[in-house]
Amino acid sequence: VHTFRGPHWCEYCANFMWGLIAQGVRCADCGLNVHKQCSKMVPNDCKPDLKHVKKVYSCDLTTLVKAHITKRPMVVDMCIREIESRGLNSEGLYRVSGFSDLIEDVKMAFDRDGEKADISVNMYEDINIITGALKLYFRDLPIPLITYDAYPKFIESAKIMDPDEQLETLHEALKLLPPAHCETLRVTLHEKENLMNAENLGIVFGPTLMRSPELDAMAALNDIRYQRLVVELLIKNEDILF
Repeated sequence: VHTFRGPHWCEYCANFMWGLIAQGVRCADCGLNVHKQCSKMVPNDCKPDLKHVKKVYSCDLTTLVKAHITKRPMVVDMCIREIESRGLNSEGLYRVSGFSDLIEDVKMAFDRDGEKADISVNMYEDINIITGALKLYFRDLPIPLITYDAYPKFIESAKIMDPDEQLETLHEALKLLPPAHCETLRVTLHEKENLMNAENLGIVFGPTLMRSPELDAMAALNDIRYQRLVVELLIKNEDILF
């Protein structure tokens, strides 16, 4: 609900929005102003206006890619491109942490400059800063890359013992992801060979790419091993699943 200053007309029905406060609602993505009742009739597929997308980190992934008209968030593409160009032979890639202050610098650079952010070797010689910035982006997502809605299906697949049934369930789980989430997941786990195997990458990326919707800390803790296995399976069967 939004309070408008001055006279405003609904952009759906074109009628005046009466009242002094809380006259209607405004879309946080595209800025559309409508009556509260009219908002129920507006399709939920707006193209966000860039002036309403104030940052890159902590922004909904689908909102970000729609605003920039891309398949994936630019921060993911830029970080992966940098990692593949100079980091694949680094020991402990993704496992070793970069200096936290410099990772925050990268975050602020993306929030401030978007695709013009400079994350080259001249700015950040340590590749672990770039991998740290990529992991931070995923952790900061308000809706995880593997969404809360799809989470139970992914965990279910990790618990299945039969390999064929497991892959079938995992494939069904992928269909539950929004297109931008699925595409970003594919590209993230399709990186070229590096010194980290699928099991180690699962340990690093499991809790980063998926978070339990359960508030029970013990239940979330018990899911960690399945989160690791989900990522490991996605990496090993990428050519079949995507």
